[in-house]
Amino acid sequence: MTLKEKQKKVDDWMSQFSEGYWSPHEIICRLSEETGELAREINHRFGPKKKKDSEDVAEVGDEVSDIIFTLICLANSLDIDLEESFEKMMEKYQVRDGNRWKKK
Repeated sequence: MTLKEKQKKVDDWMSQFSEGYWSPHEIICRLSEETGELAREINHRFGPKKKKDSEDVAEVGDEVSDIIFTLICLANSLDIDLEESFEKMMEKYQVRDGNRWKKK
């Protein structure tokens, strides 16, 4: 599924509700919350802070997907074409960082 198709899928889902998209401020707050959940899970798995026996195990993929959904909501609410923006970003990195690291 392309980014454009993902944006449409999220838009179709959000459009069924009269409230529509949250404000950009609310979306950024939600993004911070979702990023914190991912950071917590990464810390539990790879860092020094282990989960309590009473805590549920979260799937890293689920936490990453929550972040992607939230970012798509932000992009859609601001009429950002993620495919176009992503291509521009990749071009920037390829030019700026193409020789920055040792290639395989």
